[in-house]
Amino acid sequence: MKKILFFAVILLALVTLTTNAQNQMIAYVNSEIILAQYPPAIKAQSDLDALVQKWYAKRDTMTVQLQQLYQTAQKNADKMTEEELQQTQQQLLVRQQEVEKFTQQKFGQQNGELYQKQQELLGPVQSKIREAIDKVRVEEKFHFVFDKVGDAFLLSADSEFDFTYKVLDKLKRGK
Repeated sequence: MKKILFFAVILLALVTLTTNAQNQMIAYVNSEIILAQYPPAIKAQSDLDALVQKWYAKRDTMTVQLQQLYQTAQKNADKMTEEELQQTQQQLLVRQQEVEKFTQQKFGQQNGELYQKQQELLGPVQSKIREAIDKVRVEEKFHFVFDKVGDAFLLSADSEFDFTYKVLDKLKRGK
C-alpha cells in the first residue's frame, strides 16, 4: 500500500510539473545584435577599444625597446667585462619585468584596468539593456528570456519568440 501511495504521489508531481512547464512562456534575445545596434553600447565599446589600442601600442613599444636592448647586449657581450655583463643582464631582467607588470596591470583578469574599464563603461549600458529586456518580457507576458549568444545553449527556437528588436526599440525610444 505504501508503494502504491508513493508512486501515486510521484506520478501526481510529474503531471503537475509537466502541466506547469507547458504554461511557461519562453523567449530569447540576441545580445550581439543589441550591442551592435544600441548607440550607447557602440560608444562604450569604441571608447574601450581606443583605450586598449593605446595600451597595446605602449606595450609593443616597451617590447621593441627590450628587444633592441637585448640585441645590443648580444652584439657587445664579448667586449664587456664580467661586471658590465651582469649589469646588462640585470637591466634586461628589470625591463622584462616592467613589460610583464604593465601587461598584468592593464590586462589582468579581474584586477586589470581593462576589466575595471569594461565595468565602468559597459556596466551601465548592460543594466539598461537588462531593464529593457525585463520590461518587454513583462509586456509580452513571457516567463523566461534566454540570450541566444553565450552559455544559454539555445540550440533552436522559433523566431516568433525572438524579441531582440523589441528590446532595441525600447532602448532607442528610452522607455
